[in-house]
Amino acid sequence: MSGIFIGFVLGFLAWFVLRYVIFGFYTVNQDQRAVKTRFGRAVRLGKATTLDDPALTESLNEKDKDRYEYPQLRVIQPGGPYFRWPWEKVHKVRIATETINMAMDLETPSANQNGTMLEAVTKDQLNIGLTGQTRYRVSERNLYAYLFGVKSPIVHVMGYFVAILRQRIASFSSGQSQLLDQDLELAFDEDVIGEISINDLRKNLNEINDYMERECRSAEARYGIIFDASLITGIDPPQEVDSALAAINTAHNHVSSEISLAQAAADQKLVQSKRAVEIETLKAQAEVEPLLALYQQLIELKQSGSTVLTSYLRNVRLGLFKKTRQIFMEVQE
Repeated sequence: MSGIFIGFVLGFLAWFVLRYVIFGFYTVNQDQRAVKTRFGRAVRLGKATTLDDPALTESLNEKDKDRYEYPQLRVIQPGGPYFRWPWEKVHKVRIATETINMAMDLETPSANQNGTMLEAVTKDQLNIGLTGQTRYRVSERNLYAYLFGVKSPIVHVMGYFVAILRQRIASFSSGQSQLLDQDLELAFDEDVIGEISINDLRKNLNEINDYMERECRSAEARYGIIFDASLITGIDPPQEVDSALAAINTAHNHVSSEISLAQAAADQKLVQSKRAVEIETLKAQAEVEPLLALYQQLIELKQSGSTVLTSYLRNVRLGLFKKTRQIFMEVQE
């Protein structure tokens, strides 16, 4: 019995050394970060929280700052080997940037046409299809929210992203269509063709992408995920309005072309008119200048004496006589 007991003890010690000593060493890859939990509690950096990092929480309002206050964890950097005790557990997280189709539903893969197109409703009650991608990565500064804040952070964040996107699509309107420059705006009659929200959305894809990036900045403080970019690449209208929309676009482009040509012709005429006014002004100035010079000379001669002015007039009269062919003189009887 003593031999069996000793064998059992030696076997247990061998298993313990193999399981918790040899296998207790681990490494962290370059694209990974890791945190430890001791008896289920994450190892923290003292009493520091996410509120101590203004750059992380600047996108949150005061109410959300109290709600999304997470402790700062001690992050294990790439390298190793590191050692963990039996009562410790290591949680590794990949922080490399990843790309996901914005129509992908991780809980229900068959949704959104098998994850190929996201449906949304526009302001004028049209069901459109959105295609595009989203780039994201795990925030090293808020690993607590990613690991322990919610059960499936990427599923939660994608739902958050889709909700914001659909709200933006449903409320988007560009107002008046600026077909010309800042001095001329043309608004189509809404009773005839409505607001054409699909055209507005297509023309303002960059603005929508920028809006999504701004609105999703708080995801880092909320869920520990950073959105690097939102790239909406396509907006498809319903099939029943596709042909009507194409006709509206054709008419829209035709009107735009005609207005542009009319404005170009008007601008050309304005330039020609300004040039003609400048030429006539220069001609008038050229005719007035000699008269003004003569006027100034006569004033100076008069100031020199009455005889000087008389002599000047006599000389001018003699010069005129040299240029004449016939002279008619009045004879006094």
